[in-house]
Amino acid sequence: MCGITGWVSFHSDARTQTPVIEAMTATLAPRGPDAGGVWLSERVAIGHRRLAVIDLEGGVQPMTDRPDEPAIVISYSGEVYNHHQLRAELRRRGHVFRTRSDTEVVLRAYAEWGEAVAEHLEGMFAFAVWDEREQRLLLVRDRLGVKPLYWAAVDGGLAFASEPKALFAHPEIRPRVDADGLREAYSLLFNTGPTVWSGVREVEPGGLLVLDRDGIRERRYWQLEAAPHTDDRDTTVERVRELVGAAAHSQLEADVPLCSLLSGGLDSTVLTALLACELRSRQGPEARIRSYAVDYSDQAVEFTGDILRSGHDTPYAVEAGAFIGTDHSTVVLDPRSLLDPAHRTAVVVARDSPIGVGDMDTSLYLLFGEIRQHSTVAVSGEAADEVFGGYPWFHSPRALAAGTFPWLLVTGDEAAMPLNPELDLCIAEFRDDSYRTALAAVPHLDGETPAEHRQRELQHLSLTRWLRQLLHRKDRLSMAQGLEVRVPYCDHRLVEYAFTTPWALKSHDGREKSLLRAAGAGLAPDSVLHRPKNHYPATHHPDYNRGLQQLARDALAAEQVRALTDETRLKPCLDTPPDRLEWGHRLRLERVVDLALWLDHHRPELAL
Repeated sequence: MCGITGWVSFHSDARTQTPVIEAMTATLAPRGPDAGGVWLSERVAIGHRRLAVIDLEGGVQPMTDRPDEPAIVISYSGEVYNHHQLRAELRRRGHVFRTRSDTEVVLRAYAEWGEAVAEHLEGMFAFAVWDEREQRLLLVRDRLGVKPLYWAAVDGGLAFASEPKALFAHPEIRPRVDADGLREAYSLLFNTGPTVWSGVREVEPGGLLVLDRDGIRERRYWQLEAAPHTDDRDTTVERVRELVGAAAHSQLEADVPLCSLLSGGLDSTVLTALLACELRSRQGPEARIRSYAVDYSDQAVEFTGDILRSGHDTPYAVEAGAFIGTDHSTVVLDPRSLLDPAHRTAVVVARDSPIGVGDMDTSLYLLFGEIRQHSTVAVSGEAADEVFGGYPWFHSPRALAAGTFPWLLVTGDEAAMPLNPELDLCIAEFRDDSYRTALAAVPHLDGETPAEHRQRELQHLSLTRWLRQLLHRKDRLSMAQGLEVRVPYCDHRLVEYAFTTPWALKSHDGREKSLLRAAGAGLAPDSVLHRPKNHYPATHHPDYNRGLQQLARDALAAEQVRALTDETRLKPCLDTPPDRLEWGHRLRLERVVDLALWLDHHRPELAL
């Protein structure tokens, strides 16, 4: 995993701008702590920071097609899991390889197929290819948007980067936020394309961008489609197990230590079991995969259920690790580490955004830091809820009938930080317009029942929007610690198959994630297989709530924070006794604290 950046300009000579590309590249050092490099020609400057995972010595970047007078240059981030098959095919077509890296496979694949290279790749990736012969830049992002890729216009072209902070090291791009950016951030709609930063956009998941002297052209090379599903229940369950198993198999390759994130939930347990089986088949029956979970020092005593959590994870994670046979560790955090301003600042810097989930972000960042002491790659169960229908809104009559994004019933006004009404951002109207646009993009089959029609809408919204912010969170917080996290449930073949499966099969046992539960039979303890959905854990200690309230009061002492927030609506959150602070009110305080840290570090120009 790595960080990429650079720019193309047809109006200037990039060869005179070495300090600029070096500064842009340096901002991405946490994403690539092992090595860095730059490459320049007249029209382009390209930078790369590397986290070495495959072919530790041969995969140096930026990579060129030949040492002398290169015609093609690539800066690449991610993992292409079918690189062995592609290498064999490209060799049959006459290509000669100098390294074992998947980066070179993507480079040679571009030489063979041009921009159609994207459709040949399986995995998570974001990369830039400069074609010196054609004077053309190609930017490509993976199908689900696991790896980030941003761009912004510069004189005569554009700049690109894995994170916005690299763009802001370019002299023509300023960290500017306008009303549109605040709407994008605080509406909680997770649109693809626009960002909180004025003029900074994302390459869409499953999308590519081409820049040449004729201008910029964007297109999607992949998107979800509706198709008839003809498999019966037993065949569907077997196919799901095959697809999840194949994804786990392909994502176990690494030349560095690899581990699994094991929360004790259905998703991570099934995945860890498949990874462990595959590892034993390769290395022998004594092989054991490392697994990690997070907990809090107060959890066993202070845990109280809330709208997102019904039980304590740790006992289930320990039981699952023993059942599978992993080397399991629990990273235990205390309220002081979650309140530490240095940790919270590091999280906001990593995100480049004021929007997060407070202590859950900080704890994930600290968990990844502990894991990085032993492993360079971790495998996560992210996306199983979106793929198999695990969230409450798939099963709630209220959510099914709601005329808005279903997660707003959980994370709407009660949880979002109240913005100053004098800003007049018209967020309600923005949400309504975005919802209509989102529904218009959902593919349907003729003859669908109203119930099936609605379930397809909810799954499409979850996969194309809600999942986006979870992948963003996992990428930023892991890469800030120099840790690569892989997400097998985002395998596009699995996602496509599940999306076409009728809801009656997805919920055939009357519960959430019926298909995954059936496919995981025998891979997990019964207690885990039949456990209700539990979200990522949060601390329940009153000392944390007390400290958070004080951090929020300190944040509101800043004039710029007060100008953006509605202090009247924040007052109940500040005045409630710490041991009675509800989750939604706490999240408001988290976002006030994060806003203050974001303003202090990024110092954005506010054009409101």
